[in-house]
Amino acid sequence: MAETVEPNVGRAIKRIRSERGFSLRNLSEKCNLSINAISKIERGMASPTVSSLHQIASALDIHISDFFRQEISEYAVFVKAQASTVLRSNGLTIESLGSGLPNQQLEPFKMIVAPGNSEMTEPVTHAGEEYIYCLTGKVEYVVGEKKFLLEAGDRLLFKATQPHCWCNRWEEPAELILVMETDRDTPLPYQLHKHGH
Repeated sequence: MAETVEPNVGRAIKRIRSERGFSLRNLSEKCNLSINAISKIERGMASPTVSSLHQIASALDIHISDFFRQEISEYAVFVKAQASTVLRSNGLTIESLGSGLPNQQLEPFKMIVAPGNSEMTEPVTHAGEEYIYCLTGKVEYVVGEKKFLLEAGDRLLFKATQPHCWCNRWEEPAELILVMETDRDTPLPYQLHKHGH
């Protein structure tokens, strides 16, 4: 089994925040997270949720995959299985399947959604298109007003400008391949639409 490495998302957030001249208060106001929450994430004392990653990425004018990105961009990126970069947070595991190309257009990830995990209260929208391939388990995806039950082998492709979210209501984890289209010409590609919280 491949070893996984937790990326230091907090360090990346702090570095990019400093590069843009944002104080904790500035970032807090732009992403609607508390100063305390951001500070804990930056110091590695708390793991960000997927929703908070979207909010912070949007506020910093970056893409969520930039939290996984290597320092050096190459024209061909090869990653050995044992060098996987994985983020775990609140019942969700996200593994970057490839990043680092200059002006990269596709952002591939593998997601494992634990039983009972839900982002149902916080639909997300962003530019481009999104593709989901269910490897194992079951997951319910909501896109706009429609619900889709994905089981092993099922696929879903949609315009990501529609509010979308997911939920695993079953007793087994769901393993998914997620590919997002990147629009590098459009700043603030991820916008969080809160319902609840």
